[in-house]
Amino acid sequence: MSDSPARRLPPAARQVPSYSELHGIRRVDNYAWLRDVTEPEVLDHLAAERSWYDTATGHLGSLIETLTAEMSSRLPPTEVSVRWRHARFSYYTRTPEGSEYAQLMRDLDPSEPDFTTDSLDSSPSSNGSRGTDRTEQLLLDPTALAQESTYVDLGLCLLSPDERVLAYSVDTTGEEVFALHFRDLESGVDLPDRIDRSYYGGAWSANSGSFFYTVHDDVYRPYQVWRHDLGRPVAEDVCVYTDDDEQFEVNLRCCRSGDVIVIWSESRDTSEVWLVDAHAPAAPAQCVEPRRKGVEYHCEHARGADGDVVLVVTNDGATEFRAMTAPLHSPGRESWRELVPERADERLEQVDAFAEHLVLRLRAAGTLRLRVVPLDGAETLDLEPSLPAGSLALGRNERFDVTYLTVVEQSHIDPPTWFDVELATGKRQVRHRQPAPGHDPSVYVGQRISVGAADGTQVPVTIVRRAEVQLDGTAPALMYGYGAYESCFEPEFDPALPSLLDRGVVYVHAHVRGGGEGGRRWWLDGRLRHKQNTFTDHAAVADSIAGSLVDADRIATRGLSAGGLLQGAVFSQRPERWRAVVAEVPFVDVVTTMLDDSIPLTAGEWDEWGDPRRAEDFGWMLAYSPYDNLPPPGDRPDLLVTGAVHDPRVMVWEPAKWVAALRATDPDWSPRCVFRCEVGEGAHSGPSGRYAHLRYEAEVYAWLLSHLLDHP
Repeated sequence: MSDSPARRLPPAARQVPSYSELHGIRRVDNYAWLRDVTEPEVLDHLAAERSWYDTATGHLGSLIETLTAEMSSRLPPTEVSVRWRHARFSYYTRTPEGSEYAQLMRDLDPSEPDFTTDSLDSSPSSNGSRGTDRTEQLLLDPTALAQESTYVDLGLCLLSPDERVLAYSVDTTGEEVFALHFRDLESGVDLPDRIDRSYYGGAWSANSGSFFYTVHDDVYRPYQVWRHDLGRPVAEDVCVYTDDDEQFEVNLRCCRSGDVIVIWSESRDTSEVWLVDAHAPAAPAQCVEPRRKGVEYHCEHARGADGDVVLVVTNDGATEFRAMTAPLHSPGRESWRELVPERADERLEQVDAFAEHLVLRLRAAGTLRLRVVPLDGAETLDLEPSLPAGSLALGRNERFDVTYLTVVEQSHIDPPTWFDVELATGKRQVRHRQPAPGHDPSVYVGQRISVGAADGTQVPVTIVRRAEVQLDGTAPALMYGYGAYESCFEPEFDPALPSLLDRGVVYVHAHVRGGGEGGRRWWLDGRLRHKQNTFTDHAAVADSIAGSLVDADRIATRGLSAGGLLQGAVFSQRPERWRAVVAEVPFVDVVTTMLDDSIPLTAGEWDEWGDPRRAEDFGWMLAYSPYDNLPPPGDRPDLLVTGAVHDPRVMVWEPAKWVAALRATDPDWSPRCVFRCEVGEGAHSGPSGRYAHLRYEAEVYAWLLSHLLDHP
């Protein structure tokens, strides 16, 4: 970075010592005052941080513009999605040229492609051969919802069964507080029914007259399900379910059959499910099985030979989960009968029910696959990715009675392709390809390897590069990691990534413990007292590829949220390993945050990170918390940190405090730390909108390239 005087003077937050003592250990926090983001001094400091970031990265302006243009060029000017069938009509999204957001469209031609004919979409983006004489209807345009805001996010967008009303919810700040609306699709006008505070998750009654929605409390925990009857005052809405346990979050959906609404409440390792008859929305919800600590289960409605049944996917007696079945009228555990037994090498994640088939979502050897099981006992059909280091998943299949499924396949370098798979034969036929103008997947290579961790565990690693870039120890590399909540980051095409690869950088995704790539056991071995495995896995991958596959002196690392915690931990524990670190909205003040249940997520996270009120938990959390374990001065990599004032998941004061403490403990290094703070509208994962988010990616990539390349 430049040595100009302005860039040598980042903001310096004043120090106001605040002391706390727990389990015999006294801690001091010099920056606790940054917590109050309503105070003008705090807001001024955050604005100064953003100004410093803009100044310190100003020399990258030309590169940012170049990268933004490159990334945007891989988006079709007008982007049209794959179509999906609801009941009478087909639907799709269309993003007009120059627009940030996708419009929801309806195809008023009631016909649909026959599987036995060419079913490739006729949209401009699919290069299909079918006619284009369809009549379309614009149902929802998010751009019109943004009004004066630069940010807009749809929490849900659900059609009523009779296709006459659209329930949709909007957030225009990034705080994830959604206003729920109902649009009459015949007139195109919103009904007077408006609910100002709602959350993700919703379901229609079978008669399209009632809508079920979730509400969150003051710490953003979804804890209630309400029913709204269209045409009635919102004040008359009925509370259907409340969960007062602060560690549990509530969600809901309607089963594909349209007959049953599923409400579930879950903590990190325990769940409870309630069922509502979609044909009798005012009837009370029925509990499937009362919660038991450590037992998880989820439910789906199916129609078997003996009548309606509940499919239960559970870890009850099965670490990697199994599937059970029970009569819908008597779904309790005493009625459960095993349908799919547990396999130690195969994590059963979900069962989707169709009229004559079940689709199992399985993960084995780190790869997601689908298994189609006919209800008549015919031979099963296994569907696996055909792309190297690729992914395959169910597409949008809303209809219950079908003869084919739509699946989607993609990789880091291959844009998504949707296939129709005939259930009787397994025959695949392309339905839709997402275009990426100017992008040639054949010039890139994706592969999977495994690396031994410190304890000998084999950690899967995805590597992506240009074909001519050799893995001979000379190329720079960007590592990415997450490792929490049993979450898996499936290989997905990103129009930004080729701009990194085209400059000779190798992309390395380390699938560290704490995620779910290795099944439930992979998560168990990377949470609570085993959390340190997440960090040592990431460092072990870097050590393994350093010198042998990539340049040992040019390895950068990046992660967001819990992945930001990972970056903070490896920044402190192995500062010499990295050329540069990007920690996006990082969860870095682990102990302090997990002691404060007045802020979002804390209580529900105790089963992921630990409860520091317990001495044992406090010990392992304090041992890795980045804010409590700053690296020694003098040997630190350059650091880019992000945060957002309106982020309800990682409070902005966490990265703000961390940056302030790091700078104060190493003044000579401090200009090499920049904090991109979003002080206006903005969310946990950055700006909304397809172009705005690509520009954000261009900023991050430009900063990284300035560290990894001599001439980016």
